This record gives sequence, C-alpha cells and structure tokens, in this order.
Amino acid sequence: MNDSDPHRHPDAGPPRSIDALWRGFRHRCPRCGERGLLESFLRVRARCSSCDLDIGSYRSDDAPPYFTIVIVGHLIVPAVLMVEKWLAPDLWVQAAIWVPLTLLMTLWLLPRVKGAVIGWQWAVGVKG
Repeated sequence: MNDSDPHRHPDAGPPRSIDALWRGFRHRCPRCGERGLLESFLRVRARCSSCDLDIGSYRSDDAPPYFTIVIVGHLIVPAVLMVEKWLAPDLWVQAAIWVPLTLLMTLWLLPRVKGAVIGWQWAVGVKG
C-alpha cells in the first residue's frame, strides 16, 4: 500500500513496512519510531506517547525467548567447538568464558528481539 492509495484512511499513519522490525529492535514505536516501546526490561508500554498506537495489544508471548535461544546458540556453539578444537583449554576455562558470555548475550538480545517481534507483528497487522 502506498501513500497515494485512495482507499487509505487519512489518519492511518505511515504505510506499514518491515522497517518496523528494525524500529522495534531499537526499542522504538513500530509506527512512528519514537523511543519508549518497553517501559521496563520486558514489559511493553500500553500506548505510544507520541502516536497513541495501542502497543499493548501486540503480544509476543514465547517467540522472543525462542528466537533468542536460536540466535545465541548459533553463535556460541560454533565458537565453543572452534576454541576446543584449536586451543583445547581446560574445562573450567571453557566454563569461565562461555557461561557468562552466553548469559550476557541472552540478556542483551532478549528485549531487542521482543521489540523486533512486536515491530514485525505491527508491520503485518497481527494482534494478539
């Protein structure tokens, strides 16, 4: 749908695009791009303070943890295997490196993936 669509409601906001996924990843409103998608670590704000989008009606449920596990797993497991094959450090060294790194990556990525999922839901028009 483009801006010149005669059937488009004038108050509908900008056309929906997959750019909303990137805006959500950056904790921004999927429609207007203003900050404030999340009000705490994983709690979604009820409404956007700028464009009044009902953000709270977009429910991401189990998708963000699942995608986060897939992403972190696909980054950590090959790295663990390569370090083991090339350097063969002691097990305690491996644990001291990979457990904190996995935890930090997961905690950093989880709210961003949640925002991206909400952005994607808005872009395709799926409400929970």
